[in-house]
Amino acid sequence: MQELIKKADTLIEALPYMKEFYNQTVVIKYGGNAMVNPEIMASVLEDITLLKYVGVNPVLVHGGGPAISQNLDQLGIKTKFHRGLRVTTKEIMEVVEQTLVGKVNSQIVSLANQAGVDAVGLSGVDSNLIQAKKHHLAKQFDLGYVGDVKRINPQLLKTVIENDYLPIIAPIGVGKHGASYNINSDSVAGEIAAALEAEKLILLTNVEGILSDPEDEDSLISRLKTSEVEEMIAQDQIVGGMIPKVKSCVNALQKGVNRTHILDGRVDHALLLEIFTDHGIGSMITK
Repeated sequence: MQELIKKADTLIEALPYMKEFYNQTVVIKYGGNAMVNPEIMASVLEDITLLKYVGVNPVLVHGGGPAISQNLDQLGIKTKFHRGLRVTTKEIMEVVEQTLVGKVNSQIVSLANQAGVDAVGLSGVDSNLIQAKKHHLAKQFDLGYVGDVKRINPQLLKTVIENDYLPIIAPIGVGKHGASYNINSDSVAGEIAAALEAEKLILLTNVEGILSDPEDEDSLISRLKTSEVEEMIAQDQIVGGMIPKVKSCVNALQKGVNRTHILDGRVDHALLLEIFTDHGIGSMITK
């Protein structure tokens, strides 16, 4: 009986948050190494299904770097990185698009459907959802078909959401003359959150959150102000793949998103713990 009462208490704790986020949009980015474990992926989609059933409007953006690397290796195509970005030739771009859209996106849509939510797989090419421009680096180093978000066309997503479907989006953008571009999925998620005027942006990764010491997992920063970000980057406290995540959160906040979070996607029910409990987990970035 006591165990049942604890479950009831948990539901009562979640009630005010269910009211707060009812009919609100929450953009979730799930990708990279946090996607490798299929059991964790299935758990994340169960959480998203629950969000749908209590009246939240989740939007899922996914990455797929490990899957891309695996497919390139199998094809014997060598790949290089420059400042953390994959140098993407036309040949590699074809593999990237086939992997993200044809394999990863379809797999996630299938898992979402199995979890009990009607999902629609999309990429930026659909109805010009993600309009892209070529990413340029200093010293004119050419990364090939690596892009930045130029503009998000939110109308397609709004239509999908209004018809009670879960949009699952691959971070492929479309540029001039219909060329496809590989775009950082954190950046895509932030821009989509801004375009949809989302209540929350949540980035799921494979670390606990932002660490004051990148080598010490016990140095989690639970709350960070946007004004502190640049100094932490300059002092090498925010490094590597965490930089685009944090910058995506800052960009989303500056464009009107209310709250942004970076969570450990390996934790069971990380989304539910963040959204529906008093304490939350991970790192929250605020204005």
